Amino acid sequence: MRSAVWYLLLLMSFGISAEEWKVLGDEQFAPYSFMSPDNLQPQGHDVELVKAVLNEAQVTYKLHLYPWERLKNLLNNGKATAAFPFADTPERRKQYELVGPIRYGRTVFVAARHVELPDWKTFADLTPYTIGQVRGYTYQADYDKAELSRNTHANTPQQLVSMLLAGRIDMIVGDQSQLLYWLKQKKAQDQVRVLPKPLVVMPRFVAFHKGDYQRAQVFSAALERLRKTGMLERFYQSLD
Repeated sequence: MRSAVWYLLLLMSFGISAEEWKVLGDEQFAPYSFMSPDNLQPQGHDVELVKAVLNEAQVTYKLHLYPWERLKNLLNNGKATAAFPFADTPERRKQYELVGPIRYGRTVFVAARHVELPDWKTFADLTPYTIGQVRGYTYQADYDKAELSRNTHANTPQQLVSMLLAGRIDMIVGDQSQLLYWLKQKKAQDQVRVLPKPLVVMPRFVAFHKGDYQRAQVFSAALERLRKTGMLERFYQSLD
């Protein structure tokens, strides 16, 4: 009986690995995932890492980048196998099978120069200000529920940065590396301040359909193998 169960699991695993996975990433998450302006191919730190895990898992896949809201709709409607990068929140845990973390990101507040607040300790310190955030993004469970003045007109982090520089909002929230990337592109680092205290050091995950334990396990096992070989640590060091 035990050998029969093992054989059945082996066949199921082989079938999962043999089918083509459709994996999606956020197209506006530079430097982690974005489209190359030269050849319109997906690139970025997360893209390379996810591809390395998929190759280690020996699955056939196609990787595409989409706007975040479309990405979520495709995943939720069963038109994608997996997607990244997802924050780890209670709501996300209810919606998806989260595998990872594939990395950690430092979520911070970036303030306009006119904002005199040197740093924040509690959310009450932020109440006088309008905070820009990307529509549809989740940041941190307590922050997401806090009574704050928010502007969610931006569809991308790049738009957030533009709104901040235009004086339409007082501060923005997001991944530090990403926001600094777009500020550097606009040569505007000296026009803003990063508040020292991070909102959260957020683990980032790959999301599978809720209940899709088998594909999630295939990805998780490959990720753990790369972790044990030291490949992930070398990859993270290359980002510094």
